[in-house]
Amino acid sequence: MTTSMGDVWPGIIEDVRLYPSPHNSQPIKLRALNDTTAEVYYDLDLGLPAESFGIPFGHVCAGVFLHALAVVAAGHGFRTIEALDHSDLDFDAAERLHVLGTVTLESQHQDAEARAGHADFLARRTSRRPYDNTLVDPSTVEEAARIAASAGFRFRTTSDARIVQDLVRINQETLFDDLQNDAVYGEIMHWLRFSKSEAAERQDGLSAETMLMPGGILRFAMKHRGLWQLPIVGPAIRGVYLRTMRGVRQLGWLEGPFAAPADYIEAGRTFLRLWLHFTRAGVYLHPFGTVITNPGSHDLFVRALGITEGDGDMAWMLFRFGHSKTPPLAHRRPAARMLLPATEDA
Repeated sequence: MTTSMGDVWPGIIEDVRLYPSPHNSQPIKLRALNDTTAEVYYDLDLGLPAESFGIPFGHVCAGVFLHALAVVAAGHGFRTIEALDHSDLDFDAAERLHVLGTVTLESQHQDAEARAGHADFLARRTSRRPYDNTLVDPSTVEEAARIAASAGFRFRTTSDARIVQDLVRINQETLFDDLQNDAVYGEIMHWLRFSKSEAAERQDGLSAETMLMPGGILRFAMKHRGLWQLPIVGPAIRGVYLRTMRGVRQLGWLEGPFAAPADYIEAGRTFLRLWLHFTRAGVYLHPFGTVITNPGSHDLFVRALGITEGDGDMAWMLFRFGHSKTPPLAHRRPAARMLLPATEDA
């Protein structure tokens, strides 16, 4: 049985599949209910349950997708109307497709801002390249803070060289710490793509090319994680990783409500709004997700910046941002692999 999404959906799905997701796992799926309404699912088999915040960041990913869908739809002349289910993800559930809700498309005027937002989304990339050691224009940072505040979050930054260096080091050490956790290590290995051909064939995951690591070295280092603890080999591997972090002048983070699925989804929307704002300004960013999800690193992060958490409030995103050369383009699965077969009722 083939999925029919009328004349409206094909172009939208072709574009929205470029949304960013943790480990480039692309867990969001769609099923057409009719020509203008689709049910949205989170594929639990494509989630990251080994992380301590695997469930919250599943919903953050959903929020990123929903905002991406709204931006892309606007670029095609539609607005999205959502009816969401805010139930918790359960990675042990027998039913592997978790219903997030439905989205309906409604025609609207396609204005210049909608077209510009669509173009920003298509241009957006993660840059793990070295940055050029320049500060982002203050007006760009101020607008990012306004965008976050309009959604009830706080966007803050630091360009203090010592703090930036310390947090870059914490991010690097978090990777090595996570590799000692067998479940997290297995998850990372599942999503790593060590060659261009493997990345092109699988069309998902973390490719060595986008991580700016030689595939052979990365494969050897990851398959022999015990070597990372040795006096000479360990620092050498760390040095290869840190070379991609040269020129980082600023870090940004987001704080605010982060206690329930509705919070997580709104957090994801807000993060993508900021990302697209930076894209329009010619600024790249690179999330330091493991610093947030690793409990020890998260504690070091909040103490380094004097962040107060509690009562459902959390610093839930940290990233470097700045200027770099154009990064490699990560592969995405074809649109057809986002689509689920229509039901008999549909």
